[in-house]
Amino acid sequence: MEQLKILVVDDEARMRKLVKDFLSVKGFTVVEASNGEEAVDIFFEQKDIVLIILDVMMPKMDGWETCKTIRKYSQVPIIMLTARTEERDELQGFELGVDEYIAKPFSPKILVARVEAILRRSNAVNTDSVEIGGICIDKVAHQVTIEGKDIELSYKEFELLAYFLENQGIALSREKILNNVWNYDYFGDARTIDTHVKKLRSKMGDKGDYIRTIWGMGYKFEVT
Repeated sequence: MEQLKILVVDDEARMRKLVKDFLSVKGFTVVEASNGEEAVDIFFEQKDIVLIILDVMMPKMDGWETCKTIRKYSQVPIIMLTARTEERDELQGFELGVDEYIAKPFSPKILVARVEAILRRSNAVNTDSVEIGGICIDKVAHQVTIEGKDIELSYKEFELLAYFLENQGIALSREKILNNVWNYDYFGDARTIDTHVKKLRSKMGDKGDYIRTIWGMGYKFEVT
């Protein structure tokens, strides 16, 4: 892992240290902020921050306001941490442009995995191949194998599966999938994704169960 810089924002020093320790082991450089105002100052002073891990409940400026402020100027990936698990809070986070929403308490290892997935998606970390749960995607050869067997996919099915694997464990709205896989050039019904997912699942056999439906929102790729 190259030395990518991540900003961790939380008013609890213990939580910042926990996250920093796990990210540092993976080779990330970690910058800390104890509140939203400090985080905004640091973000605009240091131009090389590639991702922000942001707590919601903080003094001076909470996570929502911090996110709104940064989103006016930047699309840097943001992971929101919170002790609140209500659905409306999660939906609010996605509306503000949060890339992922993780409820406390959480597994630091899972947090690191999601950080790496988001950075792969944002091309901060470039990979030509991805292998998860017996599914292997070779982007250069545009080839997919499942348990060593070649699988024939259409261009969009390939792009869709690659997007799912790169975002393992992350809830993805239909709109987000459409914007990233169809690259903003499709102006029809977002439900076209459902049709592609159905075809993709059928070609993947038992592995198709890894693509879970999140009712009312979209999908999540999760190896069980």
